Amino acid sequence: MDFLQYYGIDWLAMSLTFLAIWQVGNKNKIGFIFMIAGNLSCVLLGYMTASVAMVVANFLFFLMNVWAVIKWSRPAHIEPDVAVK
Repeated sequence: MDFLQYYGIDWLAMSLTFLAIWQVGNKNKIGFIFMIAGNLSCVLLGYMTASVAMVVANFLFFLMNVWAVIKWSRPAHIEPDVAVK
């Protein structure tokens, strides 16, 4: 069994994805950055393995994570307290 068949990109993608899930689970925005790096690693891995589905899926996941970074970077909109009398 060749553990570095894909030059370690598969291991990098897996590690970044687990780290990202851990960080997002702890409400840290940096998790989305790790996930973006993991998605790009998976796109490269999909290209190396000629898996069109992996490339397309991870490119879409990449876009979703970029959107999440943008959304989490915006200031939160706070509704004013309206007292009903």
